[in-house]
Amino acid sequence: MSNRLQFASDNYAGICPEALQAMVRANDGFCRSYGEDSHTQEAADRMRALFETDCEVFFVFNGTAANALALSSVCQSFHSVICHNLAHIETDECGAPEFMSKGAKLLLADGENGKMRPDSVLSWITRRNDIHFPRPQAISVSQLTETGTAYCPEELRAIGKIAGNHGLHVHMDGARFANAVASLGVSPAELTWKVGVDVLCFSGAKNGMAYGEAVVFFDHGLARDFAYRCKQAGQLASKMRYIAAAWNGMLDGDAWLVRARHANAMARRLESGIREHGLAQLMFPVDGNALFLDMDLRMKRGLREKGWHFYDVVAAGGVRLMCSWNTGPDAVDELIDDMLALKG
Repeated sequence: MSNRLQFASDNYAGICPEALQAMVRANDGFCRSYGEDSHTQEAADRMRALFETDCEVFFVFNGTAANALALSSVCQSFHSVICHNLAHIETDECGAPEFMSKGAKLLLADGENGKMRPDSVLSWITRRNDIHFPRPQAISVSQLTETGTAYCPEELRAIGKIAGNHGLHVHMDGARFANAVASLGVSPAELTWKVGVDVLCFSGAKNGMAYGEAVVFFDHGLARDFAYRCKQAGQLASKMRYIAAAWNGMLDGDAWLVRARHANAMARRLESGIREHGLAQLMFPVDGNALFLDMDLRMKRGLREKGWHFYDVVAAGGVRLMCSWNTGPDAVDELIDDMLALKG
């Protein structure tokens, strides 16, 4: 892979060996379809062990479907979901949560560094209780956030307590959940059901798989009709064994966590070089595998002319540099060298 493609997105990365080899092993002979196979049963059971609790586990193709279908299980059309104003479900999912829930409204809360402030969440819950306003039913948190920061357990517990006090459910968009676990050094349980999360959308694709998200319900009641929702939405894989097998590969030897730690380490290496040489202004704390930079136009143009790929982030502002499971230190150092040359 070209060094100059490595910082645009963790979606640019290929399949990590653990996931790919597990898919190859699952490709032997015939197997029952639609999730009735041993690979899927094993993956679901291993998820329960990982989260240290009895939970309902489903596998879908992608993150937008995972979030939208999970929220549609929580909300009816006259409900609302409180989320940060930069949340992915608000800025980058083309209205899918509203579409799948047949109209549940997103209410946008404020907070620094991509994290909702508890008082902003509470203000939406208590603002109105009349029949003319969509009733708050869920709170959605992103882990990591859209600015690359991580909610610590105490921050999540505060939000979970508000939800519990007012009869709301908590959904977690875990597109980079693995990176948050790796950064915070806590268990998956300590970032989910132990702090009040009812349903987690746990990404496999951004962590090194080809595709496949795990939707993990800690509240069994919310999962009652989820399989039907998946089928109706075209998210029930006929050859489910390939999604499940990849998850089994990622769970072997905690490969999911090892790969996330590597991505985070490369982001820290990049952050260190940028700070050391004063190459750009960091906009947010670097808690995981993403950096957001206030970069001058001349350097942006120069890097792109040299072939580097990266995104200008409309919602959060600035330039995003993203590290992945296979970002190499040589790529980090090459990027820093080019930034230094452009700085002059």
